[in-house]
Amino acid sequence: MNETPVIRARHFFSLAFLLPALLLSTAALSADYVEQYGLTPASPAIDLGTQPHGYPSGVISAVMRHDRLMNEALTKLGTPLRSHPFRRGADMIPLLADQRLEAGLIGDVPTILAASRGDVWIVGLVKQTSTSIVAKGEIQVRNLAGKRIAYVDTSSAHHTLLQGLRSAGLSEADITLVPLPVDQMPDALEAGKIDAFAAWEPAPTAALARNAKNRTVFRGLSSDYFVISKAFEKRSPESARVLIAGYVRAIEWMRRSQKNLEMAANWAIADGRAFSALATEVPVNQVMAITRREILNIPSAPVILYPAGSPPLQSEFRFLKEKGKLPENGQWENIATALSYDGLSKVVGEPRRYELDTFDYVP
Repeated sequence: MNETPVIRARHFFSLAFLLPALLLSTAALSADYVEQYGLTPASPAIDLGTQPHGYPSGVISAVMRHDRLMNEALTKLGTPLRSHPFRRGADMIPLLADQRLEAGLIGDVPTILAASRGDVWIVGLVKQTSTSIVAKGEIQVRNLAGKRIAYVDTSSAHHTLLQGLRSAGLSEADITLVPLPVDQMPDALEAGKIDAFAAWEPAPTAALARNAKNRTVFRGLSSDYFVISKAFEKRSPESARVLIAGYVRAIEWMRRSQKNLEMAANWAIADGRAFSALATEVPVNQVMAITRREILNIPSAPVILYPAGSPPLQSEFRFLKEKGKLPENGQWENIATALSYDGLSKVVGEPRRYELDTFDYVP
């Protein structure tokens, strides 16, 4: 019997999945590594939550950390930048709520949870792609009944898992859920500790490259977002815009040349290695390919587009509410308000003031 902690879905989901309980459990689960950051509410510094084991999110945050222009400007404003790596976006939710984090790069489900509480502004797009269910020796979701499936609770990949199960007429009660950090999933699949996993990049790419028996059995649409605390933006509006400029500049700098993108990919790999020696490492060329596909080749990015008749995140919000993953009083209006934030448009509208075409990155 492997030592990976297993939660039987039929028991785990027997109670309503309410947001207050989520925040308490998230805080408890994340305390083992988050406490060491010494975060305090509304500190002078800008505390940025990153996910170094997710691409292209970890690539964008790596470039931002190396941005001399942004860091010097923020220091002059009395709000120096400090970045903190997280295992999953859900671990940032309580910290954004109590102002221990000023900003974060998080997936669509954590974004929905944070925004539905009225805690954050949704600034712009970090990725637009799909998350995947990868299984060994299977080609159809329906064959996953009774199997051990690794997942990250309250993540965009968790949402994809729920969608995939529903498409095959299955529910969480028909599988065994295995909570596991995303960077450990390819190794666990190869070792036979799990039969499948639901994850974002680079885990699917790593698993498919490792073993020809590994197959993608389902894909779900997924997006990541850059969010900032409403309290922080109200307290330091100019610092918020300088931070947003660094985010915009990071994406544009990578678009400018292959050399820039390669440097960014190496920075991101180094960040992931520093965060966890257990992480499955992905070759530089694959990190670059993921980053191109999921953010740089999206012409509108980082601007969030509004498809006709279906605002961003609305379908995910409805799905999660239907599945009981949101509180009954969860408000779509709060998310719509968060999406209306004009900080990105103001920064883009003043390219000289925010030096959007000037690049100075510390090696």
